[in-house]
Amino acid sequence: MLYFPPRINKKILSNGDVYVGDFKGELPHGKGKYLWSDGTVYDGEWKGGKMTGKGHISWAAGAKYEGEFSGSYLHGFGTFTRPDGSEYRGSWRMNIQHGLGTKLYSNLDVYEGCWKEGVHEGNGRYSWSNGNVYVGNWKGGIMNGRGIMKWISGDIFDGSWSNGLRHGSGVYRFADGGFYFGTWTKGSHDASTLNLVEVEAQRTSIRRSVSELSGSGSLSGSGRIAQRTSSMDRNSSPGHSARELIPNNDLSILIKEKIITAERSRKTKHKNKFHVEEGKSNSWMNIFQSRQSYYLMLNLQLGIRYTVGKITPVPMREVRPSDFGERARIRMYFPKKGSQLTPPHYSIDFYWKDYCPMVFRNLREMFKLDAAEYMMSICGDDGLTELASPGKSGSLFYLSHDDRFVIKTLNKAELKSLLRMLPKYYCHVGKHENTLITKFFGVHRIKLRGGRKVRFVVMGNMFCTELRIHRRYDLKGSSHGRYTDKDKIKEGTTLKDLDLDYEFHMDKLLRESLFKQLHLDSKFLESQNIIDYSLLLGLHFRAPEQLKAVLEPPGAATNHDGFSSDDVGVSSQGELLIPPTGLILVTHEPSSVNTAPGPHIRGSTLRAFSVGEREVDLLLPGTARLRVQLGVNMPAQASHKLLQDEGDSTEVELFEVYDVVLYMGVIDILQEYNARKKAENAYKSFKFDPVTISVVEPKLYAQRFINFLQKVFPEPP
Repeated sequence: MLYFPPRINKKILSNGDVYVGDFKGELPHGKGKYLWSDGTVYDGEWKGGKMTGKGHISWAAGAKYEGEFSGSYLHGFGTFTRPDGSEYRGSWRMNIQHGLGTKLYSNLDVYEGCWKEGVHEGNGRYSWSNGNVYVGNWKGGIMNGRGIMKWISGDIFDGSWSNGLRHGSGVYRFADGGFYFGTWTKGSHDASTLNLVEVEAQRTSIRRSVSELSGSGSLSGSGRIAQRTSSMDRNSSPGHSARELIPNNDLSILIKEKIITAERSRKTKHKNKFHVEEGKSNSWMNIFQSRQSYYLMLNLQLGIRYTVGKITPVPMREVRPSDFGERARIRMYFPKKGSQLTPPHYSIDFYWKDYCPMVFRNLREMFKLDAAEYMMSICGDDGLTELASPGKSGSLFYLSHDDRFVIKTLNKAELKSLLRMLPKYYCHVGKHENTLITKFFGVHRIKLRGGRKVRFVVMGNMFCTELRIHRRYDLKGSSHGRYTDKDKIKEGTTLKDLDLDYEFHMDKLLRESLFKQLHLDSKFLESQNIIDYSLLLGLHFRAPEQLKAVLEPPGAATNHDGFSSDDVGVSSQGELLIPPTGLILVTHEPSSVNTAPGPHIRGSTLRAFSVGEREVDLLLPGTARLRVQLGVNMPAQASHKLLQDEGDSTEVELFEVYDVVLYMGVIDILQEYNARKKAENAYKSFKFDPVTISVVEPKLYAQRFINFLQKVFPEPP
């Protein structure tokens, strides 16, 4: 076969264009330079007579492009510069910005993010030359969806946008710490319909500005480059089309409270989230049946929105003894028709009381919880999900729409217990960031018509996890009534002490960290005269459908970056394969894992003996890489002793061993030792062993609790 190498030549076309470079046959092929008669010049790679590969083109008007070409189109990655100084650097598709790219406009505005057909589409960041910044979603070249706008003054809007305007739920945070939280609508600012959550004494004429982006990308259409020089010279900076979104005479486009109907559909919660079973009718349920329970949910949202907004702007300071006192309360009346300080609403009239607001504000800060996110989670459009009680207390439970927070009703004794222990609780959680004790974010009370009072507490949901919870246990270290009837066990049922038939074997240092904190927490609860608390334990089984692969097969090559040669998933015989090493501990890399604090945990990254006593992450091959913290993402092996037939004469005990990930926390910490007489009567009447009685003195309870858990988590050999 004969090969004809490209030849270098010069060709002058009849229209005056000139090409100098490589040819293949009669077509430009290889490297060459093309000069159009209007002054446009291309210098770069050619293929079959078309600009293909890397090259540089400059137009007579002053625009230029350097980058990749395909079929004589700007296609691939490249930089386009206009005569006015604006520049786009990023991905192209057939002469149009498409994909990821950054554009510097002539007025020094900058957009970084996703493009589609020449306009902003998807996630992106727009920085105005005056210092204002928007980060969020775009559609058709304008702000649309969830986004955050930050003005140079320090004001921030975090919420929903539509067609370049704020529309839907949002939080407006002032630079001085003030908040407005509510529902916004595009193009409306009727002062009579404003629903403002006022967080300072009076805010009157407040002016803020934001530019509405419009305009399209600098390139459109699909014509060839030689025919598109004029369109490339267009200037369409988003900064060129701006208008005030907020009128001069008031903040806002905030409108009347958006009410969620009682008949709205509930989202199906993921299996690993907070789970409670339907309970029988009881005193609390009798109070809030049907519509009244719905009203209570609205009241919770209105009250929390008001008090969190009111206390957040107060300058941060250390708490004082008076912050825990009887006078440390915020009280407000919420009439249905609204007032100067409260919005109109569709619930019933109610009185609101917020306990120790400065203390809980500082606790939220201590737990690294953003006030705006807190309000959006509990008070957003999606509302709360009502759940029935899993225990004997008859409490009502509400779950935030994102599953991060649990709201539980309290009886009067529990409220008193919490307020009494609050100063010591504040010190304990401040001193021990790894504490497993329930995190409290607020305590409130609603007084309804007829004098009925409902007290409740907001807590973190420890089962808002990155992995699905397959089984959960409530462990007290007691045998008295601590089992579940088999016919009542369903998926998601919280089991008890006598239902647990596993031992959990952990890394030496992980176990030491766990029991060090358990001792500290139980000593604290003992000092506060608290009993009847539990360790809530959640288990994620690694590959629960195939739990037999517990030994490393011969010749299996393990990659300690997290994947083995067996991670392909299916054997040659078509059988499902599970990695023999289901969990791997590796050195912690902050950039590779989610380090944001959750509603349940804020502690440090744990160290593992098996990785040279370094901070560690947990690898689930083919699934995820997770940060290991106390009570969160803790790996272990769960061993389960197998029952053998009576006729089996073997002296070897057989066990099943499963790889599991553990989640845990200490809950139900509001039961004071105030039932002593009941316990003593039970002991005298029935001669029970005191260790089996649920109500025992705090010191004995703490000892029993720790002793039981030491059996559940035995020391490594």
